[in-house]
Amino acid sequence: MGALLTLISQLIEFYIWIVIASAVLSWLVAFDVVNMRNRFVFMIGDALNRLTEPVYARIRRFLPDMGGLDLSPLIVIFGLIFLRNLMWEVLGPSVYGG
Repeated sequence: MGALLTLISQLIEFYIWIVIASAVLSWLVAFDVVNMRNRFVFMIGDALNRLTEPVYARIRRFLPDMGGLDLSPLIVIFGLIFLRNLMWEVLGPSVYGG
């Protein structure tokens, strides 16, 4: 059971980094640092968008319109950190005998 908790924790950590990469790439595109017409940048952006947009869309339904400011990546990151900490707090002691 401890290995499963560690695996889930690592997957959550990996998805947090995907969310961060998606946010950074969106800023780089918005400030015209990178160009989406570049095939490699487009492929990376498309992959990040496919991985994050379904989660963002669910969160955006509940957020008020902030006029171009998207807080959904921040909420996803905080939610995942909370979920990971809750998982270790609830299931960790039963696995590791604490």
